[in-house]
Formats: sequence, C-alpha cells, structure tokens
Amino acid sequence: MSENQAPNAEASAKTLKFSSFKFSTLRQYGIIFAIVAVFVILSTMTDAFATKRNMLNVLDQASQVGLASLGATVTIIGGGFDLSIGSVYAATGCLAAIIAKAGHPVLGLISGMFLGLVLGYLNGLIITKFQINSFVATLASGLIIRGIAYVLTDGLLIQIKDERFAVLGRGYIGEAKIPVYFFFGFAALVWFLLAKTTFGRYVYAIGGNEEAARLSGIRTDMVRTLTFAISGFSAGIAGVIAASRISTGQANVGDSMTMSAIAAVVIGGTSIVGGEGAVWRTLFGVMLLQLISNGMNINNVPPFYQLIVQGAVILFAVTLDAVRQRKT
Repeated sequence: MSENQAPNAEASAKTLKFSSFKFSTLRQYGIIFAIVAVFVILSTMTDAFATKRNMLNVLDQASQVGLASLGATVTIIGGGFDLSIGSVYAATGCLAAIIAKAGHPVLGLISGMFLGLVLGYLNGLIITKFQINSFVATLASGLIIRGIAYVLTDGLLIQIKDERFAVLGRGYIGEAKIPVYFFFGFAALVWFLLAKTTFGRYVYAIGGNEEAARLSGIRTDMVRTLTFAISGFSAGIAGVIAASRISTGQANVGDSMTMSAIAAVVIGGTSIVGGEGAVWRTLFGVMLLQLISNGMNINNVPPFYQLIVQGAVILFAVTLDAVRQRKT
C-alpha cells in the first residue's frame, strides 16, 4: 500500500465508523428525539397542548392501548405475534359487564381480567403444541373469540347502572385517573419480568434464536406459552377498563386495538423479528402515538390525516429495523 492509500483507507474507516455510530444512536434514542420534537412543535401550535390538564388527559387516553402494548412487547421480543388482542379486549369487557349486570360488579371486573389470562394461555398452548405460526394461529383464535363475544351478548350492548362498576375506568387517585396507575404499575411488572428474572432472559433467548435456546435446555414451549398468557392478561385488563369507563360491554369494540398496540411496540424500537426490545421503548412508542393523536385533535386535523401520519411513523420505524438487521 502506498503512502497516499494508507491515509485514504484510514479516513474511509473513520467515516464508516462514524456513519455506523450515527445510525446506532438514531435507532437507540430516535424515539426520545421524536417525542421531544413532536412535543415542541405541538406546543407552539396551540397553548392548550402543553398544559397539565391535557398531559393527564394524554396519559389517560394512552392507558388502554398502553396496557395492550406491554403484553405485545413480551410476545414480540419472544419471537411471536398476538393478533387476537382486540378480540380479547372486547370479550373480557363483555364478560365483566354480564357478571356486573347480574349484581356482582367487582367479580365481573376480576373475571374479565382472568378471562384474558386464560385466553392468552390457550393461544400459547395451541401455538406450541401444534407448532402453528403465531400470526396465523392468533388471527384465527381472534375470530373465534370475537364470535363468542357476540354470542354472549346476542350482539347487544350490555349496559351497567351500578356505579361500582364504573370506578375502575372513571375513578381518580389524586389528579390522575385509576387506569393511568394500572398502566404504569403493569409496565413496572413487565419491566421486572423481562429485565430482572430468568424468565425474561429466556424470552430474549427464544426471540433471538429459538433452536439454540432449546438446545441450551430452555423449555421454549412453556416460556412462549407464558408470553401469550401475559399478552392476553394485559388485553383483559384494558378490556375491563374500557367497559368500566363507559359502563357498557360490547362485542364490536377493539378492532384497531391490535394494530395500535403492535404499532406502539415497533415505533418504540423493539425489533419486529424478536430477541431485542425493552419496556421503556414501548412506553415512549405509546406516548408518541398518543401525543400525535391528541395534538391533531386539538388542532382539528381530520382523522384521515392522522392515519397518514401514524402510518408514515410506523413505516419509518420498521424501515430502521430492517436496515439494522441487514447491517448485523
């Protein structure tokens, strides 16, 4: 190598290293930069946005999809997909309302959450025992669960007059609504499971390379089943909160819940192929989507423009993940 070629090669290496550093930084912390940028832009557009009252409202609006997103985070990190989230969300709210209408509102709320756990666990069993692709399996189970919800309600609204049923969705602790505490409490629980337990390490291992995890002695079927149980449980909590908020159980809700939950996970930076992600990423992903939606509503932006913006954000996040996968 000549004397002129050596400095050129060194400069190229430095440029490549700097480019890789910029991409890594963008992917690691891009969601934080995005939230700051959106917050500043929307704050300058209207004085009503950056108020304490509106921020509490944003947290309340984010709580239901946030809960579902936390469960979706676990399944996606574990290399799976749960497309039955919206159906579980609807069915659990219906069961809670039916039991509440019989005179047992508290039992109804608890039963709805438990139903979500059971449905998620059954999803996991079907996927692992029959070795079915989780995308296809939960798509099918979602249709079945939705159908059962319609059968239970006869397609009618189940309205509850007992005020005790509405406390979970409408009640306050301090200045924030109860669902906000459920959201962050469940986030803390999922963070602990993923970051501080053997189960969490197994979830990451299975999502990264399931065959290698199995050969290392991990009971992959059991761990994967539990990831879907967590997803169902989180959707169940969100479902009973939704029913409590409007004092109504209905089978036709939650159609967009699945996609919103998965979108928040992907936007936050959790890898769509599994094995990588974090709860804090999902929290930021949920908040970014909710800030955009809230800001556009305040500024009277038509809903179809909101869909365009949300779709563009999701596409950008997925593209970043795809580029990263090619670089590794």
